[in-house]
Amino acid sequence: MEQMPSNTPIMDASPGPAGWLQTWIKVVTKPGEQTFIEITESPNAVARTAYIWVFIVGVIVGLAQAFLRGVYTLTGTAPQIPIPGFEQFTQQSGSGGGIASVLIGAVCGAPLAGLFSVVFFALGVAIIQWIAKLFGGTGTYDKMAYALASISVPLSLVSALLSLFGAIPFVGICTGVISFGLSLYALYLQIAAVKAVNRFGWGQAAGSVLIPGFVVLFVCGCIVIGGLMVMGPVIGNVFNQINQSLAP
Repeated sequence: MEQMPSNTPIMDASPGPAGWLQTWIKVVTKPGEQTFIEITESPNAVARTAYIWVFIVGVIVGLAQAFLRGVYTLTGTAPQIPIPGFEQFTQQSGSGGGIASVLIGAVCGAPLAGLFSVVFFALGVAIIQWIAKLFGGTGTYDKMAYALASISVPLSLVSALLSLFGAIPFVGICTGVISFGLSLYALYLQIAAVKAVNRFGWGQAAGSVLIPGFVVLFVCGCIVIGGLMVMGPVIGNVFNQINQSLAP
């Protein structure tokens, strides 16, 4: 039996950041279909608000990643994948431009990170809502964007914080486990949000969320396989040269 919109007063009636924070806390601490029904019935449930949220968090995440790169640059502990024959290149890249270049890149790149976050978020919401419509959903793009942004924004902030702690030796293992748990929690919240906005069953909601991911993985897999087939002879020649150079 489907739930109907509640007459309970909406918590995010406060304008501005105060109302935003209330909405994020409610979504994260009271997960469930009824929560998303209530917040999307608010007059603030529009795509423009969702875009603002995503842009701000995209900038914050970009700055956090830049700070992390700065720490790696100062300490010379940037994670590297050892590749036989290329050690000299990986060793030289650690201290290249120094902290100044990292800071300049952060200032210039963070707004771009926020902009790209909005573009990919809007595209993702459009695809999910389009599939939901095919399954008989009755929701709107504005409500869907608002609901999904209320999930991705607080969890992205937590993930950005965890990434900073991940730079600490051995702590990164724990933060990795927590991040994996958060990704599963976010998946459940997304399915619940799609179900609440479109007023249909759990199967249709899960399909609306998971099908785009499977399609992206399939396309990426085809691209990788095709690229390997095309570049196979070139890669083989490179490794042959490396083996010959390492041979006594």
